[in-house]
Order: sequence, then structure tokens, then C-alpha cells
Amino acid sequence: MKNCNRSDFVITGLGITSAIGQGKKNFLAALMNGCNYFDFMKRPGRQNLDSQFIGAEIESLNFADTFSKRLLRTASFSSQVALVTLNEAWEEAKLASVDPRRIGLIIGGSNIQQREIMQTYEKYKDCPHHIRPNYAISFLDSDLCGICTEHFKIKGFAYTVGGASASGQLAILKGIEALESGQVDICIVIGALMDLSYMEFQALRAIGAMGSDMYFDKPEIACRPFDKNHNGFIYGENCGAVIIEKKEHAMERDITPYATISGWAINMDGNRQPNPSFEGEVLAIKETLEKAGLRAEDIDYINPHGSGSILGDETELKAIKYCGLSHAYINSTKSITGHGLTAAGIVEFITTILQIKESQLHPTRNLENPIDESFNWIKNEPVYVDIKNALNLSIGFGGMNTVSCLKKWNTSVEGEKL
Repeated sequence: MKNCNRSDFVITGLGITSAIGQGKKNFLAALMNGCNYFDFMKRPGRQNLDSQFIGAEIESLNFADTFSKRLLRTASFSSQVALVTLNEAWEEAKLASVDPRRIGLIIGGSNIQQREIMQTYEKYKDCPHHIRPNYAISFLDSDLCGICTEHFKIKGFAYTVGGASASGQLAILKGIEALESGQVDICIVIGALMDLSYMEFQALRAIGAMGSDMYFDKPEIACRPFDKNHNGFIYGENCGAVIIEKKEHAMERDITPYATISGWAINMDGNRQPNPSFEGEVLAIKETLEKAGLRAEDIDYINPHGSGSILGDETELKAIKYCGLSHAYINSTKSITGHGLTAAGIVEFITTILQIKESQLHPTRNLENPIDESFNWIKNEPVYVDIKNALNLSIGFGGMNTVSCLKKWNTSVEGEKL
């Protein structure tokens, strides 16, 4: 790998769409208030027969006037959400002034449109000759690349990467590599909305990953990461977009970054199964700290994977404690947003950045009896605290571990003035 200054890579634009709000302002307000958006899912294709799957769904999308009706009409739900999410980050980073040949796009996520594929099958199974022709491209994950590059006139590379629930953060780290190698000057990263059907929910419940019917009478308390009464993740519709570039390139456009990416790591457990690995998570955390040039005591805050999985939560806390990080503040974004699966890593990456900027940490819903009280938990109320260095952890089925370290942007430090 090319030897370079890790502090060169900065975040200059953010976009977010979630069941708890569209846009950074609405999203952050809902986070800090610990708002509840969990209920029985109502989107067509989400329930079957007598199922009662709980989740958090986006009520509506606000589209900018710049999107053509033809484009939106032929776009899948995941693509529509990607467009509005990227638009927010694109405008903030002033990318219209950048050579489109020097902009790349990486979308985190694979198999992200299962609900629409299922609905198409059910609609046309008895008359396949009448299927709409554009389904030939719309069922592909790469269609999100095509739609986004067409609308925003991106002329650099574009591709998708899959890492299960670590896809969003994996895409960010691949974006850094693209900048490091000089392929582009700016890399756009999107954590795609994973649009699942009742088939995937039933299977995820069957393996014990997704929460059961334990809280069918009280959906608002079903999502409870790190609580002794957790019993699996609760789904949430989410999508995030991040603009990454080198510091000097941001300076040329007079953009003040949100934060610096100071360290990161990716590793595999060598295990196809969904169970997590203590050793793999420890290795990723330690490698990230080493790359960032930080000690454990330098970390002020951790945004964990924190899905609500019984084994996953326990393994993650064990790894964090082993690495000497029990002192750091910790909360769970998924307790409010739900688990966005392919989007989770990038949504929590964005959440970490927003909390650093606001010097405020959001509460954790339903954290009544932590499985380990020795951690510095943020429970029922937000906490105001200056965060200089933070870790974001994102874990995926199949043994994938990803960690990133974010450093607060300090305009008073020499060399970081724009």
C-alpha cells in the first residue's frame, strides 16, 4: 500500500435518509430526542399471512425539483432513496464545480432490492411475457450506480461492494483506497437502503438474528441493543451518503471538513456463519488505533455495531473491554434508527461525525439493564461532551470486521486552516 499521511482524508459532505428523518437536521433532532419510529411494517411485501414483523419505515420522500419524473418513475425504492440522499451531500460539498471525470462512486450493498424482486415475481409469475423491459436492468444492484451517475453526471468509476451489514463502512474504506491510489480526487460513498421482503425477514428470524414476537404488543420497546432483554435486531430503512477527499483538494474549494479519517481496518474471521469473532474484532480495533497513531485512552467515544443480537452484543463488548476502551462513552444508534443492514455502517459513521460536530451524544433507547454495567453508557438522555477521537465499529455476516477512527476537525490547529 502506498505510504501516505492518513490525516489527508477528510469528510466534506453528508447526506442521510432514515425512518427517523430525511436530511441531517431532522435526523439529528430525532436522534437526540430518542424518538420512537418502530411499528409493525406496512410497506407492501413486508408481511405475509399472520406475520408481525416490526421495523422502522420511511413515511415519505421529499424530492428536489432537479429530479426528472421519468428517472423517478423507473427507479426502484432503493434507488429513489439513494438519489435524494446523495443530493444533500452533493450540494453541501459543492461538487458541481468539480471535474466529473475526477469523481468516483462506491455503493455499499449487495442483494439490496429483494422486496421489489419478490413483488415483480408475484405480479408476473402467470404472465412473464408481459414483464416490463426495464426490469432487465432495475433488478441489478449496479442500477443504483447507473441512476446516480446519470443524474449527477459522474464520469469516474462507479461500482458496488458487498459486506453484509458492514457494507456501508466497507465502501468508505474502499473509497479511501481509491483516493490513496490517485484514481479520483473525490469519492462519493453511499450505504444503500436494503429493501427486504417477508422472505428475508422470516429467514433472519429463523437463524436467531432478527428479533422475535416477544414484543409484538409493544413495538416501541422491541429494539434494545446491549440490554439484558435483547433478542435480535429490529430492521430500519436507512441510507447514507458521504463525500471523502484529500484535505488539500477541499482547501481549493474553500470547504471546511467535518472530520478527518485517521485510521481504519478490515479483516475476515475465516468463517461463513453469522456468529461474530472476538479475535477478529480485537484485531480490527488494534490495527485501527495503530494506524491512527492513538492509544486506547485517546478514544473519547465509540459508536458500536450494537445490533441487539445476544451473541453479537456480548462479543463486541468483550472485545472493546479487552482493548482497554471501557472508559469511552458508548451508545447504540440502531436503538433509534433500527438496523439498516447494508446502510448501517455508513449511517453510524455519519451519526458519529454529527455527534462530534455538535459535541453531543444521543441516548440509547430501551437500555434499562445493560448486559455489562462497567461501560460508560449513554442511556436515557443525551450527553454534552467534547469528542476529539471516536471509533465506529461495523460487523457483517460471513466474518467481516471493519473499524474506522474519526478525528475532530480543529481549525485552530496549524495545518488545518482553510
